[in-house]
Amino acid sequence: MSVTSPKPYPTIAIAGLAIESSAFSPARTDAAAFHPRRGAEVFGGYPFLAPGEPLREAADWLPALTGKALPGGILTAATFAELADEIIDRLRAMPALDGLYFDIHGAMSVEGVDDPEAVLLGRIREVIGTDAAVSTSMDLHGNVSARLVELTDLITTDRTAPHEDTALTKERAVRNLVELLVGGGPKPVKAWIPIPVLLPGEKTSTRLEPAKGLYEQVAAAEVLPGILDAALWVGYAWADEPRNRAAVVVTGHDREAVALAAEHLACAFWTARAAFDFVAPTGSYSEALDAALLSPDRPFFISDSGDNPTAGGAGDVTWGLRELLARPEFRAEDGPVVIYASVPSASGVAAAVAAGVGAPVTVTVGAEVDDRHAGPVTLSGVVYSIHHGDSDALVEVVIRTGSVFAIVTEHRKPYHHEHDFTDLGLDPRAADIVIVKIGYLEPELFDLARGWMLALTPGGVDQDILRLGHRRIERPLHPFDPDMPDPDLGARLFEP
Repeated sequence: MSVTSPKPYPTIAIAGLAIESSAFSPARTDAAAFHPRRGAEVFGGYPFLAPGEPLREAADWLPALTGKALPGGILTAATFAELADEIIDRLRAMPALDGLYFDIHGAMSVEGVDDPEAVLLGRIREVIGTDAAVSTSMDLHGNVSARLVELTDLITTDRTAPHEDTALTKERAVRNLVELLVGGGPKPVKAWIPIPVLLPGEKTSTRLEPAKGLYEQVAAAEVLPGILDAALWVGYAWADEPRNRAAVVVTGHDREAVALAAEHLACAFWTARAAFDFVAPTGSYSEALDAALLSPDRPFFISDSGDNPTAGGAGDVTWGLRELLARPEFRAEDGPVVIYASVPSASGVAAAVAAGVGAPVTVTVGAEVDDRHAGPVTLSGVVYSIHHGDSDALVEVVIRTGSVFAIVTEHRKPYHHEHDFTDLGLDPRAADIVIVKIGYLEPELFDLARGWMLALTPGGVDQDILRLGHRRIERPLHPFDPDMPDPDLGARLFEP
């Protein structure tokens, strides 16, 4: 099948919903969490589509609706229907389209719906037809089903974790689409290979081998003759659907080259499966605290990984905070300085704001959403600082109790940047220990840390995925079935 006849200015719509949704968190995600952008607002998410940029000038762009939510719990069916219906209504009101840029993450979970991104794209296809070309960009922690590959024409994903190339990935997806439409010609062939491996992201960081070398092979495959794009997904470990696993898709116009490149990448990933390991030294929370206290390296970072809000944790698990406050080393003000980030409590924030900076306060925080591992924690201390206006937290307060500076937020928030701390009057460089609800450290924190340990703590994104209780993944699957036979890694071709 060919794309519509070549045009100097093809008409291209933009739509998509992006989230990682943990099926093992009791949280639920509503429509407001996506901060939907509509119409011209959509361009704000794509610097390469700013006025005057070459890609902006290369097509007639019709933005519909895009949304990106902080990772969290699964969507209610009503939330998914509300957002999907609005996208469909906006696309239906548009003139005939030559193409669509479909901007998703790929790890969305919805109550009662398997493979929701493919379901949404299926509904979109009913409106825009099969002749329009669709280009999809994803996160490498997304999940790629056969149906999603069937419905899209060009599909690509990030090549770094932490994701330092997300903007480049989106731009690549858009450029590939524009070049296909402007050049005309046939739609590409796609080779898809599901790989029966499911690993947490903290075992697949591209900072380390084997992921580093595998993604170098992805980049090398892309420039081979006859290939337009190569992509490798590690999948999302904290959902529970048959599509949850690693995958390869290679796209191009040379059928044989596409298939061979996909099979090479899939075999390389499968061969390396046992070599994947955590990105930092691991241990229990208690072991991490012991190591931090003994280490001369300051600041020493501890990843409280089980409740990581940027992987889908509820963010309000209090288990780690409770364990920290129980340690006698931190009860005196002259003890080792610890920054703890963070725990949400709207009532706790309100009480601290009412008391004011410098005032004593006692608040009860956390476990309003996820109370499976520990109940609410009572903090008694002094209000150290208050900060208004954060886009995620809204209001943040720091309560000092002993030598612990505990950050309490109105809404849950990830702490990835140095300014997240300095905005609160905290200096992470001068702290002895910084505890962050995170998995692998994001780039700024990674550069700040002089010591680091990943604590295997409980929560909705527990790094020990074997104890989560998956029931619907397709078996056999590594590491759930360590003695499984070698799988069939032959390419499944989708031709126009």
